[in-house]
Amino acid sequence: MTSEENKKNDEIEIKRLIEGYAKAFRAKDIDGIMSMYAPEIVTFDVVPPLQYVGADAMRKRWEEAFSSLPGPIGYEIADLSITVGEDMAFTHSFNRASATLPTGQKIGVWVRWTACWRKIGDKWLLVHDQISVPVDLQTGRAVLDLKP
Repeated sequence: MTSEENKKNDEIEIKRLIEGYAKAFRAKDIDGIMSMYAPEIVTFDVVPPLQYVGADAMRKRWEEAFSSLPGPIGYEIADLSITVGEDMAFTHSFNRASATLPTGQKIGVWVRWTACWRKIGDKWLLVHDQISVPVDLQTGRAVLDLKP
């Protein structure tokens, strides 16, 4: 197989992993989500603290998030871009999570997602990701009503 064929296959594999993540997210399937993380994952989420380090911290984060949302969860991905190197890859997209809070309030916001993947053995794993929203610098508040 040529290098270009390998890159194309790796791109297809990473896209499959991201689609599986979205499916696991909607199903509140923590094991499905965790299957794509490297043990040393570092995440910069939109919620405190500044970072989550390690798969155990991420599992706890997901358990807390899903237990606080009793109903169904929606998840969409738009404008996914995948760039693949030899054993590292970079992806970015706009992602939207939506749910209903226990109070009945519906929430949903588009975020920017950037992710770094490493090929460990023969498997692509997420080693770093960052979720962000734009900030209005004059008010210091997040801008949550933008759409891709």
